[in-house]
Order: sequence, then C-alpha cells, then structure tokens
Amino acid sequence: MDWQEISGNWVLVPDRPIAIIHFLGGAFVATAPQLTYRRLLEFLGDQGYLIVATPFVNTFDHIEIAKSVLMSFDRALRGIRSQLSVQYLPIYGMGHSMGCKLHLLIGSLFAVERAGNIFISFNNYAAKEAVPFVEQFSQFLKPQGFSVEFTPSPSETKELIRDRYSVRRNLIIKFADDSIDQSLPLAQLLEDIYPGMITTHRLKGTHVTPLGPDMKWQVGSSFTPIDAIGQWMRQEIYRELRQLEKTILRWLNPME
Repeated sequence: MDWQEISGNWVLVPDRPIAIIHFLGGAFVATAPQLTYRRLLEFLGDQGYLIVATPFVNTFDHIEIAKSVLMSFDRALRGIRSQLSVQYLPIYGMGHSMGCKLHLLIGSLFAVERAGNIFISFNNYAAKEAVPFVEQFSQFLKPQGFSVEFTPSPSETKELIRDRYSVRRNLIIKFADDSIDQSLPLAQLLEDIYPGMITTHRLKGTHVTPLGPDMKWQVGSSFTPIDAIGQWMRQEIYRELRQLEKTILRWLNPME
C-alpha cells in the first residue's frame, strides 16, 4: 500500500477499506502529513482505514483554511469513490493540535456528515501566545489599523462550537507531558452539548508523540550489545505511540 496524491491530498487506500479518516496535522508540520505523521497514518491504513491527509499552510485566517481543506478533501473523495466499488464509507475527522481546531470549525460552519471526530492535543491559543514575536509585530501594525489575531479568536471559536458544532461522537486525547494542551476544557464544552457522547483519554507522552517516526534498527550478522541497546531505545520511543494507536483503534471499532 503506497501513498498516492489525489487533488492535492495524500491518500492511502487499503484493499478493503472499512471507513475513511480525514487527517489534519499541526500548524508547522501540516505541509507534508504523509511524512511527518507517517507511522500513525500507515498503522491506521494497515487496519483497513482509508486515509486522506490534507496538507495546508498556516495563516491567521483559520476559517479560510478550514474551508480550503474541506474543499480539497471533497475533491479527493470524488476521485476515490470513482475508483471504489463501495460508494459509501463512514467518515471520521482526525486532527492533531491546530488540526483539531480546523475539524471543529468544519463541524461548526459547514454541512458535513461525520461518524465522529478524533482530537489529539487540542489547543486554542491566541496568536500572541501561539506565534513567536507576534506581539511585537502587532504593536507595529496597530497604528496602521491592523489587528494580528487568529480568525476566529479563541473566544469566538468556543462560541461557534457551543452554538453550531454538529458532530455528536468525539474522542479527545490529552498527553500527560504537554504544557500547551487545552483538551480538558474542550471535553467539558462538548460534553455539555452532547452528554455521554464524549470519550476522553489521558495518555503518556508529549505534544509531539503523534509525530513519532518509523525508525527501524537493522541487526548485524551477530547480535551485539549495541543491537540490544538500539532495540531497547526503539521499544521505549514507540511505547507511547503504540498506546495512542491502540486508543484510536479501540474507539473507532469498540466491538473488537
């Protein structure tokens, strides 16, 4: 199973797909999600999930980004459906960091059908907290009448979700060692909207755990102490990522 480019999206198509996952990455690693999130996405692809990873370039207008990635996904979906004998598959949104906010905006501003959404390490900071030097930059622009802030702002985003978010079933994942995570306030907000439909997990890891690369350790002709150390390091590095993979899979298919 190889990655293929369809209408600007990176797509993995298993032989017999059981559902579609639309993936959106974090702000500074979203331009090549098939590389930065390769292990996680290929794991889900191996379990039968058709992956559509939509790249995007971060700007201050998050509504426009959400609209753009949704249009790109829809174009890819038309191309995929023309290749598959099965025309209907349930669609799940999955986002990491800023990708969570984009899926929340998509579910609040556009008429989409989603079986559920997966939010990993959500954050909803203001521009001055999320982007280095933006506060100094905004002080320069204020006399010219410009305001440097994300659209929508953090408070506007919360209002949109509270008033218009339409996806009922949601998985929220927070990592224990993640100082910029805001998953718990999101979980409470969604629980107020759809009581009993929100699943929250706190896992070991950091904000960058989902980006774990697929490192392979090649053992030589004879097993040496260096090989033992290398394999131990690989095991430790991927322990947290494997826990994330299992958590997502269990939520997607709780009957297994």
